Order: sequence, then structure tokens, then C-alpha cells
Amino acid sequence: MDKYSVFPDKIITSSGIVSRRFLDFEITGFAEACRYVHQLPYGYNSDRDDLMILFKEKMGSCTTKHAVIASLAAELVFPIVKAIGIYGMTEEIVSGTDRILNKYSLPYLPMVHCFLVYEDCRVDLSEGNRNGKNRSIERFLYTQIVEPNISARNEYRLYRQALNDSVLKRDEMRGVQLKRILQAREEGIELLKSKVSAG
Repeated sequence: MDKYSVFPDKIITSSGIVSRRFLDFEITGFAEACRYVHQLPYGYNSDRDDLMILFKEKMGSCTTKHAVIASLAAELVFPIVKAIGIYGMTEEIVSGTDRILNKYSLPYLPMVHCFLVYEDCRVDLSEGNRNGKNRSIERFLYTQIVEPNISARNEYRLYRQALNDSVLKRDEMRGVQLKRILQAREEGIELLKSKVSAG
């Protein structure tokens, strides 16, 4: 992943609810807004569909951090968008994953991660946070540009569709049923949450 310093800077104007919230905090530049969001603690919000929850709870996940900055970019007509990627979670990335992989006989656990895209650059504003991962995600099985504040329901639909259309067709997934991955995913989410709360 690239650092958010790859983004060109831009003055924040009162163009929508997100830009106005940053201006309320006397944050007047896009780079400063990225720094603010990056420095907020990593945490799972009580309502990830609420675009302003990051400001209310003063923390965010990859979902809510990137929703805010992608929404700010959209308000400023800035060519930075949010993407969803499905990556193969392994023990190397998240300690404790092997137990889940062994239980469900999987080579890796397909999980969702969000990031920002600008030209050929990918930026993760949760990188360097205590986000439960041992390292950054560099390789994805599937990626798609999405609306900044995509709902949890639509993200889950996209995830299932990508599993069926792409991930399950890979050689290493031969014979694996969708239901098995969805069951393993629930345990993967709980594992990640336990790592964040323990951090």
C-alpha cells in the first residue's frame, strides 16, 4: 500500500456534510483530513452505516475511515475513490487464523478490506493502526470500486457475489462450498475483533 502523502492536497470548501465537519474542526486541507482520520484509533463502530459515526465515536475501522475520506473527496470533486478488496487471510496476516483454516479445511479465509484508490496508488488509512493485522494487505483476490459509504448489506452482497463469480473458481478453492466460507468468515470477524480489543 502507498502512504496518503501520494494524494495531492486540496483546500476543503463547505461542499457537504463531511467537508463542513472537518471545517468545524478547523481542518482546512485534504492532507490534514487524511492525517486526522489515520491517527484516530482503530475500532469497530456501533453503526458502520452512519457516515458521521467516526466523528461521534472518535475511532473507526477501514470501512468507516475510508467512507469519510472518500465522501470528502466526492464532495470536493477530487479523483479519490473507495475500493473493496477480498484478500486471503492467513496466520501470517492475523495470528490465530490457522485454527479456523484447519477447522474448515481452507487454504486461506477470504475477507473484506477497504482502501482508497488514486490513479495507480492504493492507500490504507488504517495501516499502522492497531487493526488486528500483523502486516498490511498487499495482494487481493478481487477488488471493486464502490460508493464511499456502501451499506453493510450491499457490501455483504458484493462479497458473496465475488466469492461465487471469482474466488470459488480458483484452483485452490475447488470443492469448497460458499456456506463453508461464510461460516468461517464469522469466526474470522470475531478473531479480528478480539485482536483489536486486546490491543
